[in-house]
Amino acid sequence: MTKKTNKSKKNSNLGNFSGGMKPPKFNPYWIYGIVIIVFLGIQYFSFGGGPVETNWQEVKNTMLKNHDIEKIVVVNREEAQIYLKEDSYADYADKLNQGFNTPSKFGPHYFFTIGSVETFEDNLRSAQADFNDSDRISLEYKTVHNYFSEILGWIFPFLIIIGIWWWIFRRMSKGGGGAGGAGNIFSVGKSQAKIFDKDSRVNTTFKDVAGLAEAKQEVEEIVEFLKNPAKYTKLGGKIPKGALLVGPPGTGKTLLAKAVAGEANVPFFSMSGSDFVEMFVGVGASRVRDLFKQAKEKAPCIVFIDEIDAIGRARGKNPNMGSNDERENTLNQLLTEMDGFDTNSGVIILAATNRADILDRALMRAGRFDRQIHVELPDLNERREIFQVHLRPIKLADEVEVNFLSKQTPGFSGADIANVCNEAALIAARRNRNKVTKQDFLDAVDRIVGGLEKKNKIISKDEKRRIAYHEAGHATISWLLEHAHPLVKVTIVPRGKALGAAWYLPEERSITTKEQLLDEMCSALGGRAAEQLVFGTISSGAQNDLEKITKQAYAMISIFGMSDKVGNVSFYDSTGQTDFGFTKPYSEKTAELIDAEAKELIDNQYQRALQVLKDHQEGHKTLAEKLLEKEVIFGEDLETIFGKRPWAKEEQLGDNGNDTKTEKPAAITEAKETEETH
Repeated sequence: MTKKTNKSKKNSNLGNFSGGMKPPKFNPYWIYGIVIIVFLGIQYFSFGGGPVETNWQEVKNTMLKNHDIEKIVVVNREEAQIYLKEDSYADYADKLNQGFNTPSKFGPHYFFTIGSVETFEDNLRSAQADFNDSDRISLEYKTVHNYFSEILGWIFPFLIIIGIWWWIFRRMSKGGGGAGGAGNIFSVGKSQAKIFDKDSRVNTTFKDVAGLAEAKQEVEEIVEFLKNPAKYTKLGGKIPKGALLVGPPGTGKTLLAKAVAGEANVPFFSMSGSDFVEMFVGVGASRVRDLFKQAKEKAPCIVFIDEIDAIGRARGKNPNMGSNDERENTLNQLLTEMDGFDTNSGVIILAATNRADILDRALMRAGRFDRQIHVELPDLNERREIFQVHLRPIKLADEVEVNFLSKQTPGFSGADIANVCNEAALIAARRNRNKVTKQDFLDAVDRIVGGLEKKNKIISKDEKRRIAYHEAGHATISWLLEHAHPLVKVTIVPRGKALGAAWYLPEERSITTKEQLLDEMCSALGGRAAEQLVFGTISSGAQNDLEKITKQAYAMISIFGMSDKVGNVSFYDSTGQTDFGFTKPYSEKTAELIDAEAKELIDNQYQRALQVLKDHQEGHKTLAEKLLEKEVIFGEDLETIFGKRPWAKEEQLGDNGNDTKTEKPAAITEAKETEETH
């Protein structure tokens, strides 16, 4: 009974090994290793051992003198090998015992290196001068060829060259094998797509994607197509061939694709557009063919191409005019595979890009990408949902409110919000706190938007005073103009490249009126106007302001049609199809008119800023001196000096409970860079 149990247990173990633990996969490189080891063994470990090294003095004074030598063989005119007589072998047995390398009993037993054959012959002749003729030993000569060394000497240089060549090509095609084996130069044309199926699942689901309600609904429907196609096909509908995710960086396009991979119970191929591009001609098209070949074999499945603009750029727009462009060949193959003569039933293409304007029109048409899903920056409610996702693993203090954080981060993408949460946790840990407080989040926002504080930066008193009046000029005008963004914080502490900065809480608008743009322009010119009024001179500190308002003025005239003289025209090409932009879409006369209108627009707002500051000169001075004293002032300081804004909206003034001095919004819309003189 015991025997049977042990036997069954043994069989069970064998079954577990064969079923669970896979034996090591055969590798052809093993054969090369075995061959090399065998050759080395033959070369360095000869069977039966070899002769023991000695010298001429010992041979002369001992072996020759005692007549123990049977014969001496000169090999290759370099080495003399000594053969002992059979009855004398026992006298030298102790010296010859070398373990595994003990010489054979039949010899040779000893060897030594001779200088020249003639000299050795003379020495041997003189050593045997007193011997009888019967006892004298004559020399034998022998030539031995070491074929292995000779062959190796010829082959070894070629082996080194081939090895270097193989290593270089392997480095150039690193990972190029895909399924055919990474680094194999013969599989460089194979697809590099990572395959996620039942053996390697993605854990991201739609629950991890906050906000993006409309975009999520579109991709959820694609997953539903694959799970239950009969629901749609019974009414005559067809499964979409592809969907293109378009939006600014950090908005969650790749995250949506990962959620699709986690939700859909079908194989998921993931790769980047740059994976098709290689230095070898024709590799990109070959990888496209191999990708779709694998996808058809595993259909139904999803193919995701991230940053498709790497190969999807509009044809004919490449500066290499007339040349054979590898990217265009890759794109042509992709167009053919997506919707060509051959059908790809059950293969859905997902792609993502933040540069949809440069994509080829043939790639964007229905039949290839039937759906274009726009993933935009999140609004207030969507930011609240994103914060709730990223705050899950963080230990929060009771004072932290998601509504407050979402209000303080206008214009932030999902990636920015994730960075804020992570930075806040790091700041709290740096301060040795057990929980992350609201102040940590606000400091994290300042750190991300404005840069690192540089309190030790050397600034003279005169420069600091100029910066204070400059910032106070911005704060004063933004507080007194109706459509300017409400200011919440001003600082003259250097942060990043800026020597001073003003934080605003911009109103989230879908459209912007001309009056709002003019008020923002006037507010941006407040710093330069303040320097002119107070010091009578201007500095380079307004560089960032001037750059911003110049772009804004030209946009108002040539894009938004907000000039009476130029008229209701727009010279902006939103399709991105303009050929290289070598020529302007208007005449030289119109260009002069646009320049004159932009200058007039900026000059008018500069004079307006000067007038506002003259009318409120005392308040501006008080604010600047307070800024010099405290280095940081908040919205309530301006309210104390100038009074409450009559047009202020309640939700824009912040909602942070009793602690009004920690009210810091996320959008830093104005920061000055000055030429460093230290």
